[in-house]
Amino acid sequence: MFSAIAFDMLDPVTLIVFAALGGLSFIAVTVAVFKAVQFARLGVGQRKAAEAVLDAWLSDRQDEALRLVAPRRSVLARTLQAVFSALHARPDQPAFAEELGRQTALVELAAMEERMRLLEMVVQAAPMLGLLGTVVGMIEAFSVLSAAGGAVDSAALAGGIWVALTTTAAGLTIALVTYFAASWFEARIDTERTLIEAAISAAIHGRVDASARLG
Repeated sequence: MFSAIAFDMLDPVTLIVFAALGGLSFIAVTVAVFKAVQFARLGVGQRKAAEAVLDAWLSDRQDEALRLVAPRRSVLARTLQAVFSALHARPDQPAFAEELGRQTALVELAAMEERMRLLEMVVQAAPMLGLLGTVVGMIEAFSVLSAAGGAVDSAALAGGIWVALTTTAAGLTIALVTYFAASWFEARIDTERTLIEAAISAAIHGRVDASARLG
């Protein structure tokens, strides 16, 4: 749809708006790729490995649990490693282990939330920029109509209005795609936060239900 626009028909302000929307698109794509790679590197969602480690710990196989968790690089594994190390060093101080686990979790979650505000900025800014382009384009189109009196070319006027409206369509498209991407990343972060809290509690206090698992 947008590829059919003749850019020589655009006024400077509309060109600037399209350039800004292109910049927002680039930011959104770059951040989305960065987050996908980061989540993979952080091992987000790797529940089975963490569950195996937790099972070993709760089955009084502490040395095995420490050995299993050491090479793991997932968020859950690093949090459990902090809790296990604290419990191993100070078995009579579960509060210390819980606090150390929560501190580790805060650091991990902060890394996961890195650059998420950029996606939120794109979601909010893209429609506003698109609307600005439409308003400016409509003002330009009707100013031409006013100056020409009754001799205006209706086809040219319609083309000008169409071009003006495409900025809003482009802005909304960018915002919607970015919104869905941001929502998916935020859902993964929320799920990981819940799993971390459950893992810390289970490692220190045990499971209320022996059949309960992480997610």
